[in-house]
Amino acid sequence: MPANLCLPLLHGRRVQSEEEKMSDRAESQSEAHDNMTNKRPSRDKETEEIPGWFCVWRRRSKPDEKGFQPLRFFPKRIPGVQPPLNVENPQPGEIFEYFFDNEVLTLVCDFTNKGVARNLEKGRKFSWTEISPGELKKFIGMLLYMSISRLPKIRDFWRTGSIFSLQTPATIMSRDWFLAILANVRMSDPEEDQQNDKLKGTETYDPLHRVRPLMEMIGTRCRALYHPRQHLAVDERMVSTKARLSIKQYMKAKPTKWGLKFFVLADKNGYTVDFQLYTGKSNVSSGKGLSFDVVTTLVRKEYLGSGYIVYTDNFYTSPVLFKHLRTQGFGACGTYRQGRVGVPTTTENALTKKSPRGSIRWIRDGELLFVKWMDTREVSMCSTIHPVYTGESVQRWQKSPDGKVQKVAVPRPTAVTEYNKYMGGVDTSDQMIGTHSIHRKTKRWVTTCCTMRRKQKTQQSFQEELAAHLLGVPLYDEPQKEAGKKHLPVPCSSNKQAKSEKASMGRRRCKLCQRSTAWRFLIVSLFLICKNN
Repeated sequence: MPANLCLPLLHGRRVQSEEEKMSDRAESQSEAHDNMTNKRPSRDKETEEIPGWFCVWRRRSKPDEKGFQPLRFFPKRIPGVQPPLNVENPQPGEIFEYFFDNEVLTLVCDFTNKGVARNLEKGRKFSWTEISPGELKKFIGMLLYMSISRLPKIRDFWRTGSIFSLQTPATIMSRDWFLAILANVRMSDPEEDQQNDKLKGTETYDPLHRVRPLMEMIGTRCRALYHPRQHLAVDERMVSTKARLSIKQYMKAKPTKWGLKFFVLADKNGYTVDFQLYTGKSNVSSGKGLSFDVVTTLVRKEYLGSGYIVYTDNFYTSPVLFKHLRTQGFGACGTYRQGRVGVPTTTENALTKKSPRGSIRWIRDGELLFVKWMDTREVSMCSTIHPVYTGESVQRWQKSPDGKVQKVAVPRPTAVTEYNKYMGGVDTSDQMIGTHSIHRKTKRWVTTCCTMRRKQKTQQSFQEELAAHLLGVPLYDEPQKEAGKKHLPVPCSSNKQAKSEKASMGRRRCKLCQRSTAWRFLIVSLFLICKNN
């Protein structure tokens, strides 16, 4: 724990540090300046008895008498990886097969073969043989292989007679067979798709019918194979596409402006616990807004348990949502927008543009704590599980009165510290998905939507091992050599060496066992020539 957080207690109250005392004096001077500027009589707004104290912002130094009620953490299962993946260290291929098991692969193959048969009946001409789960695994392996070995066009992977030619793709499957699978792979029953298309324009039409079977199966496996830890984050994820779709969204604040918008529930480590694809205005809603419906759909007590803490941005945060989560046994914390129904609108003793950095104001409304903090600009937070301030500080560059720029400790509310620590789960997940992405340009939005989500290891090594497993080829050309029965040691250093030289002089690394030793190993009357350390 940092030294500046280990503050002593005196008579049940925390003793202020020198930085906090300086910050309080600066706040007092700023408040006095505001009173003079606005031509109001100076008064102690904090201690004056005002009816409806909810309408007055309090300073950091004022205690929170009502306090907050901590949560008791009761998850449904032991948090972490669930059986059978929690045994030892599973290989990438084993992890993949639990998400894309034989049931999933068989379902996709059946739908694909059924769709191809309908296309051939309509007179379309292309070469096709029924795809099997083994061929589908090779197809997915080729997608992973292409995401690591990037080339401008898919056809370039089968190019011959060039210095850029690759040998592996042609040994796995032909170019035409790969392109045929890519053009015809399906995740839903083509007959049911035809019936659903007739319902366009009605309330019973399902815009996600072509991907719903696979999405539901993968979502079930995401929830079954891992149980999240206490801190969760809800945020949006954009999957880029330029297809002509009614469900395509535009988000100017995201790096990916146009695409499919997913609402994602993620753990701190970036694991996607659950997700929901946004399809536009829903006919079934609670009447409390989209953000309320999304969070209550993803955060479910019957699956998670109770005592979880959910972090959200200002799109989701609202007093109505946070109070509902509290009744369900969940805590919540997030930034909020000024103007939301239920947030304080008073300016009495509020922060101003001239408030010094580190100034804190707060208001408590029952279980809801509203905190404002002045950093580079004003930060507004709402929480149901954090106190106002417990001594945290952050280093910021600041100019001293003599003109020197130096780092100073600035007080920071507890809610801001915890929010910065746990809110990045979805961003971490997006970063892992974006690294070595298998996303390829295609006219079929279904293929774009069903991009596989990978579990973290080392990103590139995990994907390389998984691609080799699905392709059925070894990852390395030369297998590791194993020591034979005649791996006999022979001394190669003399005993005349000084004691200080015996630990390093004459030691070499064996090519068979990779050990650094002062002994040479004899095989069939030949000495191995080992590399120096």
